[in-house]
Amino acid sequence: MTVLAAATPSNSLGWMYFLAEKYAASFWQGTWLTLYVAVLGTIFGFVLGYIIGIIEDIRIDPETGKIRRFPAVLAKGICSVYVELFRGTPMIVQAMIIFYGLRQAGVEIGILAAGVLVTVLNTGAYMSETVRAGINSIENGQREGALALGMSPMKAMLYVVLPQAFKNIIPEMANMFLTNLKMTSVLNVIGLSELFMTAKTVGANYYKYFESYLIIAVIYFVLCFIFNRLFLLLEKKMEPKKDYVLAVEYMDNQ
Repeated sequence: MTVLAAATPSNSLGWMYFLAEKYAASFWQGTWLTLYVAVLGTIFGFVLGYIIGIIEDIRIDPETGKIRRFPAVLAKGICSVYVELFRGTPMIVQAMIIFYGLRQAGVEIGILAAGVLVTVLNTGAYMSETVRAGINSIENGQREGALALGMSPMKAMLYVVLPQAFKNIIPEMANMFLTNLKMTSVLNVIGLSELFMTAKTVGANYYKYFESYLIIAVIYFVLCFIFNRLFLLLEKKMEPKKDYVLAVEYMDNQ
């Protein structure tokens, strides 16, 4: 008993160091899975949201025949239902329904694949609204000018509107990634061994949940801090240069 007491830490800080050192491999694996799901989920979710945002922004001419309007109306309706469903339900519930629902339907999907799929679908729903808002932030004159030059509505969207809207979307995309980085913790309900599940398992070994969760809190903070700074640098790189002098100011200084 004396040897056991001497071998175990006597305070929370000591226990944090002890658990971090003993289960370093588990924490590294949990961090890797968390980043993997967050990165893939954000990238593919952004692409999905981009497509849905464009579809939702389709402008239907009321003078067009019902048959010609039907595909666009149907697509917009399906996208609206999808967005409302995923924005109106918690991600933890979505994970349970998608993972166990697909398995019950006979689709053998792995835990990691299900986690990525849930993150993609959830991200796509939120990003679609961001994309739509980014498109609407561009003045109508830009689109009208492109149409006046003979561009089709699709070309005007791809070559004129979307490149400008993309700059407005980048900050929200960064926020979405940071959110996904933390929201992967809910995927432990389907058995994904990300950071939260790792802390839960490690904490159960010594019944030191407080110290175990403090360790992953530090890891989450470090990851979010680093990526936030990287995104801020990216935003600065994309800002238009302001190192010019107006001709009037130049003449006044002469």
